Amino acid sequence: MSNTVYRCAALSAVKHDYVPRAVHAHPAFEVVVVADDPQVPDWAHERNEDFAAELGVPYVRDVAAALADHGVQVAVVSSEAERHCDLSVRAAEAGMHVVQDKPMSTSLAECDRLVGAVQQAGVRFLLWNRNLLPALVQAQQELQRGAIGALRAIHVDFYFAKDAGPPKGSRKPGFPPIDWLARQLEAHADGSDGGVGTAAMGELQIEGIYPLGYIHALTGSPVRRVFARTAAHFHQANADNDVDDLATVTLEMESGVLGSLCIGRIGAASHPDIGEIKLHLVGSEGALVVTEARPEVGIYYRGQPATEYPNVRVADSNNFLLMEQFKTAIETGADTLLDARAGRDIAATVAAAIESGRTGQPVEVA
Repeated sequence: MSNTVYRCAALSAVKHDYVPRAVHAHPAFEVVVVADDPQVPDWAHERNEDFAAELGVPYVRDVAAALADHGVQVAVVSSEAERHCDLSVRAAEAGMHVVQDKPMSTSLAECDRLVGAVQQAGVRFLLWNRNLLPALVQAQQELQRGAIGALRAIHVDFYFAKDAGPPKGSRKPGFPPIDWLARQLEAHADGSDGGVGTAAMGELQIEGIYPLGYIHALTGSPVRRVFARTAAHFHQANADNDVDDLATVTLEMESGVLGSLCIGRIGAASHPDIGEIKLHLVGSEGALVVTEARPEVGIYYRGQPATEYPNVRVADSNNFLLMEQFKTAIETGADTLLDARAGRDIAATVAAAIESGRTGQPVEVA
């Protein structure tokens, strides 16, 4: 492996800046410029400027100029979800490797455009994920050594212990519906703004990549057909904008393995850490139950802020390991852990699940 330090451009840091932060924290990658389009709204420019000032790098209101003028090899995209693919396509067409925040897009056509751009440019693409958490790595090792025989079925619980504004039923009759983007901007202070953008997104779109990413990593199989039940059960913003905050999905996979997941945003008061996230694997010779948060420690003290999770993950090197694997992919031409094609397939599964939830019918994955 080389000692090259790759110069990176953060193309918007308005959603969650944890992705460009994670890239910048790895010794082989350095964010040297933050950039965005000049026409983005003032709040987006302000967030970008704050992040650039924190890193001590320039903020450029011109994406093409930033990529051309700062010797960049890697673009890190963390904009509103509906702009993810467009920024990534422009970076790929400029010859940049791309690390992109989730979800891949709110549009499957945009995902297809990105897959084509990455393939045409011959660059590496990584969609951010949690597949290198210690519990996931160990589960994969157990499967590979045949601890439970041949995998027959997999289920993932992914209940996220975060709020999404006022509880369902709290809006008085005649009150206007909650504006999605306004709610996301308000939520930025406590980090519960997972669905930043003008397009309203439910939990399947915002967080579905994580459980589906686990299933992709552990089975290696595309999903063929889905059946879903979806509801806005907890939060008024979701009900007002007709998007889910609770869903169940059954997956038929090409390999014959049966899959299922339950996903929901269940509120910050519901769990002592980030949520109830657990995998159940059934094999021909046994079964595994994997708690995603382990190992963890519980920390309780007087005056503990309500927004602080008492249970804290330890031994979590997921972000470092993702970037280590991305560096290897750049230098060897290997596939990344979750490349553009896999990301597109997950987006297609999510789209099919949303359609199934609306129609009450099984839906083939496009």
